[in-house]
Amino acid sequence: MTQQPDPTITDVIQPDSHVGFDSITKQIEKRLLKRGFQFNIMVVGQSGLGKTTLVNSLFASHLVTTSGRINPEEKLTRTPKIKVVSQTIEENGVFLKINIIDTPGYGDQINNEGCWDPIQKYIKEQHLLYLRQELTAQRKPYLSDTRVHCVLFFIQPNGHGLKPIDITVLKKLSETANVVPVIAKSDSMTLAERVAFKAILQKEFAYHRLHLYPNNLEDYDEEERHVNAQIRKMLPFAIVGSEKTITVDGKHVRGRKTRWGVVDIDNEAHCEFPHLRKFLISTRLQDLIETTAQIHYEKFRFSRLTALKENSLGQPGSNSNGPSAALQQQKQQQQSFSVGPAAMVSSISNGA
Repeated sequence: MTQQPDPTITDVIQPDSHVGFDSITKQIEKRLLKRGFQFNIMVVGQSGLGKTTLVNSLFASHLVTTSGRINPEEKLTRTPKIKVVSQTIEENGVFLKINIIDTPGYGDQINNEGCWDPIQKYIKEQHLLYLRQELTAQRKPYLSDTRVHCVLFFIQPNGHGLKPIDITVLKKLSETANVVPVIAKSDSMTLAERVAFKAILQKEFAYHRLHLYPNNLEDYDEEERHVNAQIRKMLPFAIVGSEKTITVDGKHVRGRKTRWGVVDIDNEAHCEFPHLRKFLISTRLQDLIETTAQIHYEKFRFSRLTALKENSLGQPGSNSNGPSAALQQQKQQQQSFSVGPAAMVSSISNGA
């Protein structure tokens, strides 16, 4: 019988000479760079809040074509249904595959009941697709990951607070994904109005107990918990997006030019776009991916597999008494754990 290692032993042995396993991080890095990384981001909010423009601004690339108007003479168009755009960008030898999920502007109709259902359905469908791949008999070396890693939720800069439909949608989405709220087009407010509006929103987040990203996981160290606490104080980020380059005092900046001056989106004094970009991409990109897998997907996976087991055990006649009933129940339990991959996938897909 093989003796298992004792997890209570904390002594660390230092080799007498160089062994070489310290290069494992370089080996992992080489493989990851060769394979590339996958990040899936969804934008949710009412029409006309600059959702597509912000995504292009975040990655400093024209990844998605906006449905908004550039000139007032153009015909007004909207995103009719969920649209996924896949792109690959490269920076210093690191390849990032991005799926941008553009959603229809919710709350645009007279009757907005259930307008969030297609969004939530899409998120769950991606969890289901990943679960199907896991349960397949012959799995690929690397599973295709289309799970939504981050949802950018756009809040209208009305200065009054969240609308009832905003609260409902935030509650629904935060149950299945990492939700990061932002105040869209914050340059339409003065700095004092922006501070007051953020204070109102933070009180509403706390009152309605909205579970927004970032979370405090058990494996976070003290430094990460401190950073997360500072980030939560900044939520929601007051942002401005722009793909236009403007010349100011001989310097090219990305921003918006108005009759009152120029808004530089990369200037922290003008908006919080630099904080959002650093938070999402520079410091929390991998954590968003891991949190999706370890929290939201695991919750979905547990519920589906538990429902599959209960459905298998709840066949007619399983509640009968007597030896034959006990034997039948034992047989059903064995079948629930020995069912073939194809049957499990079929049962899960049917909502078992």
